This record gives sequence, C-alpha cells and structure tokens, in this order.
Amino acid sequence: MPQSFDFGPWPPLAYVNSRLERASERRNDHDYIESAIRHSTARAVIISGERVVLRKRGTPMDVLFAIDEARSFGVESEPVFLGLANDAPRFGFSMAPDAAERLKTSDLLVIDLRSIVVQGLLAQEDLQPIAVAKALLTWHAKHRFCANCGAPTQSSEAGWRRDCGSCGAQHFPRTDPCVIMLAIDGERCLLARSARFPQGMWSCLAGFVEPGETLEEAVRRETREEAGVQVGRVVYFSSQPWPFPMSIMIGCHAEATATKLRVDPNEIEDARWVPRAEAALMLERKHKDGLSTPPPAAVAYHLIRAYVERGPDVLREIR
Repeated sequence: MPQSFDFGPWPPLAYVNSRLERASERRNDHDYIESAIRHSTARAVIISGERVVLRKRGTPMDVLFAIDEARSFGVESEPVFLGLANDAPRFGFSMAPDAAERLKTSDLLVIDLRSIVVQGLLAQEDLQPIAVAKALLTWHAKHRFCANCGAPTQSSEAGWRRDCGSCGAQHFPRTDPCVIMLAIDGERCLLARSARFPQGMWSCLAGFVEPGETLEEAVRRETREEAGVQVGRVVYFSSQPWPFPMSIMIGCHAEATATKLRVDPNEIEDARWVPRAEAALMLERKHKDGLSTPPPAAVAYHLIRAYVERGPDVLREIR
C-alpha cells in the first residue's frame, strides 16, 4: 500500500494574497495621482535592478519609505503607482546601482529579492507590491524606445503605459507566461537540476509558453524537450507571480505516458525519477544525500508537496 504523508499546515506562496488594491481606474486621473503622492499616508518601495532597499528594524524589516525620503536617496525614475493598501497610496521608484550602494548604512539594507524571501526578511503582505514594482520598473527600463518607429517613449497612466510622441503607438507592460510542471508516473515523480541551482537542490521542469500554444501543449513540449518524457493528462494546480524579471509561473501536474529519460544538457543539468518517500525526505531536508526541493515560498515546493501528500490522485484534482 502506498505511504501516506501529512506535513501539516501549508506555508504561503510568495508574491500572492496581498492587500494591495490596484485601483486601475485611477491610473489615468492625473489630478488624483498628484494628490495621492502628496498624501501623508503615501509610501514607496525602492528597486535597484534585482535588489530592494529595506530599513532594518528587526524581522520583518520595513520596505516602505515616505515619498520625500525616497526622493532624497537619489531615485532616478518617475514614480509608478502600485495601488492602495488600506486606502494608503503605494508607489515604486527605481534607483541606479551606484546610488543604492551608497545607501548601505547601519539603518538601511540593499538586498536581492530572492534572499529577502528565503531569509523571511519581510511580511508576506509586503512581497507582492515589491513584485509589482520590480516587474513594472524593469519593463520601463527596457522599453524607453518605441518598438514601432524607434523614437523615445514617455511614461503615462501612472507608469502603466508608455506613449510614443512620434508615431502615436501605445505600449503596455507584458507578463511572460511560464509553465512549471511535475510529471508523475504512479508512485514516483520527475525532478530535475539546473546548473544555477544551489548544491543538492532538485525541482520541477519549467519553460516559457510559446506563441500560439496552450498551457497544456507547453507542458507537454517542455517536458519532452528537456527530459525526453512524454506526458498526456495535464492538471492545473496554482500560479505564482515571478518577478525575475516579469513572469507568471503556471503550476501543473502531468501524467507521464512514456518514462524513458533523455536529458537535454543545453536545458538542464540532470533529471531523475524520484519515489514519493524520497521526495518527502527532500521536502523535509532529511535526505541522506543532502538533496532538497525549492523553499516553501516557491510554487515548485507546493507542486511536489501536493503530490507527496496525495499521490497520483493530484492528477484527478482541479483547483
């Protein structure tokens, strides 16, 4: 009889379930945005490439700064309007790396977003506004010129659009869909390693959805391309914003129909079929060889845990 596993309460995914109300209907109201940024409750997050500025005050730390204070640090962008948190306006600023380096003091910390999540430096509710700001500000940095005619573009709609004054084209932020999937063959699942992973960590396969492709087709193609494994049934599990730089991870379980491995070394370092009991040890960081899964903040952990706890039945569940 297959083993039964129960790890207790589920940890939260990162970058989800924020109290941020995006207030998208306000983005084109210039007077409202000007009033909001002057409001006494207005606060901003400061992004510098892959890093975020935090104020040290124990754990969780503080990621919100008064608008005037943020500007005094030497931010380089116009603010982008993130929305409202309990009716308090929230904005995002970008900062050049050299300016961020100068901010490192006994009171301030400049640290990458992955480390913030892994080390639990912020409250869960503060992660999604950072993800929004980081993705949006990255998009602005990469789209300063019109893709239609090459002329410079200007930010509009409180940072949610860029307009070309030359040809009149309007450009909007994009989110890149990425499938992340756990292939299942009865009492074992398919895990893989990328060369960029920490030592001993194994995870799910993942890849970008291509133009003209359904999510199910992307799951099947990526699993076949990276590991040589054929899958049939695909069941959606959950999704997660992934601001590296501006993706959404679409988590699925998939039923293997042909299990012989043929690893593409250009895509992944290695892949292996892992029995449920062994995957359970990896989740708990108790594997005899020091093997592990991604941390609980990642959707990959949740895909693996759901399978370990429920077995192949996850292929019959639609969330």
